[in-house]
Amino acid sequence: MIRIVFVAFVVMVAWCALARLVRGLKAANVDWTSVTAAIAFIALAFWLRHVTGIGGF
Repeated sequence: MIRIVFVAFVVMVAWCALARLVRGLKAANVDWTSVTAAIAFIALAFWLRHVTGIGGF
């Protein structure tokens, strides 16, 4: 029972943090093109590492 209460509390805290983050991003002036390009570059790096097996630790 205590595990269910703990998980519910963690989910509630995560939901509040996500709502606050979304509210903050809506108010901010963000260059979404640069953010998307950075995310795409990181995704491409992980994909190339997976395909080629080169790089990493």
